[in-house]
Amino acid sequence: MATMMAYHEVKDRKHWLASPMREKFFGPLGITGIRKFIDPQHPTRVGLIMEVPDMAKFQAAMQSPAAAEAMAHDGVLASTLVVLVEA
Repeated sequence: MATMMAYHEVKDRKHWLASPMREKFFGPLGITGIRKFIDPQHPTRVGLIMEVPDMAKFQAAMQSPAAAEAMAHDGVLASTLVVLVEA
């Protein structure tokens, strides 16, 4: 199990925070412990910490059309996505 952190920009922070799409997309991958963060200095910058049981499966899923749809639904600006893995 790997602990992963991701951050990115969103169009609407309130919408992103309230969206159930993360759990719908990440749940079937076995990803747990999803914690949401906001940047108090930048209202459109948000992030996640989560436990990822299979990084290869996660990486493949993130390249799928379903990932693009989930990000679009949540207002994620995909070009700003940065993913970090605990060392």
